[in-house]
Amino acid sequence: MKAGIVGLPNVGKSTLFNCLSNAKAQSANFPFCTIEPNLGVVNVPDTRIGKLESLVNPERVMPATVEIVDIAGLVKGASKGEGLGNQFLGNIRECNAIIHVLRCFENDNIVHVDGSVNPIRDKETIDIELQLKDLETVDKRLEKVKRASKTGDKDAQKEEALLVRFKTALESGISARAVEVNEDEEEFMQSFQLLTAKPILYVCNVDESAAKEGNAYVEKVKEAVKDENAEVIVLAVAIEADIAELEDYEERRMFLEDIGLDEPGASKLIRAAYKLLDLQTYFTAGEKEVRAWTIPVGSTAPQAAGVIHTDFEKGFIRAEVIGYEDYVNYGSEAKVKEAGKMRVEGKEYIVKDGDVMHFRFNV
Repeated sequence: MKAGIVGLPNVGKSTLFNCLSNAKAQSANFPFCTIEPNLGVVNVPDTRIGKLESLVNPERVMPATVEIVDIAGLVKGASKGEGLGNQFLGNIRECNAIIHVLRCFENDNIVHVDGSVNPIRDKETIDIELQLKDLETVDKRLEKVKRASKTGDKDAQKEEALLVRFKTALESGISARAVEVNEDEEEFMQSFQLLTAKPILYVCNVDESAAKEGNAYVEKVKEAVKDENAEVIVLAVAIEADIAELEDYEERRMFLEDIGLDEPGASKLIRAAYKLLDLQTYFTAGEKEVRAWTIPVGSTAPQAAGVIHTDFEKGFIRAEVIGYEDYVNYGSEAKVKEAGKMRVEGKEYIVKDGDVMHFRFNV
């Protein structure tokens, strides 16, 4: 599961990627600095794993991670192959969610491809290109489905009706994620692989003075996306880059206090991306290792076990489960057991975020 950072050239995508990841993307004041997509594996900030570490004192700690991709900047005409259009669109298709960076700051020293700062125009430029590509996808699919639909195929008729709704929305400049889809249609929608159906997080890249409260540009973005089922985060990307360069924790904390923040905005962004991908965390805790495991929301106990090893899922017998709060309140696995707070769960159990788990299996 990975989230792709997109935006027009020169809005701060690669600088943001560098804040989030140890995989340092080249960053410079010219378009298309990032040509090949850069992939970074980023630790998900989670205070719970630090608490478990202090209680268990393991040999090592492994946090949850999320994959972030820095994708080349897009220009008008990308849907027809302009700039690096086809490559850009293909890279987005491979991602499960989109982090859209919008420039919300003035700076005469940093060129803008359209000559002026206007995040709503920038958003629309990318929206239109993605919508045009989706319209192409929908039209091709409709051609095939209509033939099957005419023969009386009930599934084809349902699919055709959904495609027509998407086509109407896209032709009106509305992204696919804004179209309501019922449970029966969900599988069809997934098979279409529409770019504008992907969940999206807007990052308003501001200057230092707007890091805490935002600015007029940010308010315009919030208003523009209010019907999109999307989240908006305000981030002073250049300042975040400076913070990321500091080695000393106290220095970072003082820097944050100076600009009125309680934690790096990058941490909030990573957690938001994790949530955007519909992911959650469960833990395993022992003397050798305390580890956060990443699973999709709604995973069963055997599916969660399979993330550790496929044999755990195949031979699943049961899961011994401790709620995170119970683990912290009682202070150890042994004390949790004494208090009768450890649960034994079977194959149907839906794992909750923060569960501390131990699996019994037989292969």
